Amino acid sequence: MGVSFQRSHDIMIDAPPAAVYDYVCNPNSWPEWLAASHHIDGENRPLSRGETFREQWHIKRGEVRLAWTVTESDPPKAWTVEAGTDFIGKIVVRYTFEAVGSGTKYTRTLRNPDRPSEPSPEQLARMDEEAMIGLNNIKRNVEKRFADAGGA
Repeated sequence: MGVSFQRSHDIMIDAPPAAVYDYVCNPNSWPEWLAASHHIDGENRPLSRGETFREQWHIKRGEVRLAWTVTESDPPKAWTVEAGTDFIGKIVVRYTFEAVGSGTKYTRTLRNPDRPSEPSPEQLARMDEEAMIGLNNIKRNVEKRFADAGGA
């Protein structure tokens, strides 16, 4: 039996929740902001509950293909996807979008409900660093798209 692991990161984005939701809940945007994500096979739009897509990762252990299923779709408040792996068990990623003033507090939560072992301090530091790079990429991309579309 493994351990349950969860880690959350958030950032303020100067765009409404719907703009953030539409960007990050379209998995085809992931390679633009997530370093490990290199290719997505799936519809080029925000996905709804029950829809699936495949993702190709390049990580230390090499190339990994993940089959994701959207398990929650509540635009523009929350979105959750799950994928099973043979190396870390199930991966659950949940995004939440909270309106704060004219912007959005975007939170990304990663869960491994049955991880084989606790992550090392080095793994945690790498997860935190990669998460903050990804969140800052999302912030930059969404704010630019929103401004270019006549928003802020």
